[in-house]
Amino acid sequence: MKAISILGSTGSIGCNALKVVEHLGDYRVVALGAGRNMAKLAEQTARFQPELVSVENEDCAETFLREFHKLGGGAAPKIETGEKGLIAIATHEAAETIVSATVGAIGFVPTLRAIEAGKRIALANKETLVMAGELMTKAAAASGAELLPVDSEHNALHQCLRGETKKEVKRLILTASGGPFRTKSRLEIENATREQALNHPNWKMGDKITIDSATLMNKGLEVIEARWLFDFPAEEIGVVVHPQSVVHSMIEMVDGSIIAQLGVTDMKHAIQYALTFPERQPNCLEPLDFRKISQLTFEEPDMEKFPCLALAYKALKIGGTMPAALNAANEIAVQAFLDDKIRLSEIPKIIEFVMNRHQPQPVSNLEIVLETDAQARKNAIISLEKSALATKI
Repeated sequence: MKAISILGSTGSIGCNALKVVEHLGDYRVVALGAGRNMAKLAEQTARFQPELVSVENEDCAETFLREFHKLGGGAAPKIETGEKGLIAIATHEAAETIVSATVGAIGFVPTLRAIEAGKRIALANKETLVMAGELMTKAAAASGAELLPVDSEHNALHQCLRGETKKEVKRLILTASGGPFRTKSRLEIENATREQALNHPNWKMGDKITIDSATLMNKGLEVIEARWLFDFPAEEIGVVVHPQSVVHSMIEMVDGSIIAQLGVTDMKHAIQYALTFPERQPNCLEPLDFRKISQLTFEEPDMEKFPCLALAYKALKIGGTMPAALNAANEIAVQAFLDDKIRLSEIPKIIEFVMNRHQPQPVSNLEIVLETDAQARKNAIISLEKSALATKI
């Protein structure tokens, strides 16, 4: 039996990872890390019997125990809290594979510790590489850790690149669905409601990543992630809008050939690929039915209508700690939109404000990244306060 830990077990990726584990049948879940969804974590714990769980704080721990005992799950596992708990999940001695599926910067340090411990990382937390790709990849090279992408686009690129030499690849091409506002006007985006922004046409995801998809920031973060996963510069990483979400990504070869990975829109495929690599095993999904595909279309992304994508490319080209500042500002801005404090169109304005204030430094150690993250969040809040003041005036 292979041992696995999951960071972010109650989110969409974590839940799907557990479904894949059940389907494969030869995995033992040794640790689960969650935030505040204690009912779901209790249910998962009763079913998979991990040795260790991690929750956000002591109040959550008490709630978890109540929910767990309601289910008659037997002896409770060891419980840790906060970042310390997530690190314990990520570095669990028995775990060979760590699914890193937390949302946002909270997964940064635990994932780094898992890399330093030489684990196989099934990486769904793109912020880890956005914040400190250079630090992460150097740590992986030193420890022998494997980084296997779970994001459907990077997972597709990983599959396309199998057996190819880097010198024969001209560029990487990430596909984007275009989100719920692909065909909308700037005015419609300006006045978009929370519910409209969360209504993704193709994928069922958490709130934060769904808003990132609506602004195309998700694709911008993926460009930065691809740079570090596959060692291609920004100018050799392209984005095309593909509304059908059948082609998950492509590579263009130097001779003009295009290699694409196609599949159903279900994250269980990418998760299973990352867990079983280099082998492929039958999955529990319906196969792609070409008879039901009426057309496959591709468009250039409109960076004026979706400036977050342009800001991500700018941050990557500047380099250093600028992507970490971009990521922190985006997290604050997205949460403000979800809390109905700002309009969707204000998200890129807040990010640009923070980037203009930031003086990038080389990503030489963990402390610099954490300092950048903290300061960028403070500057994002300053921008939010200015925005609120302007609205009152």
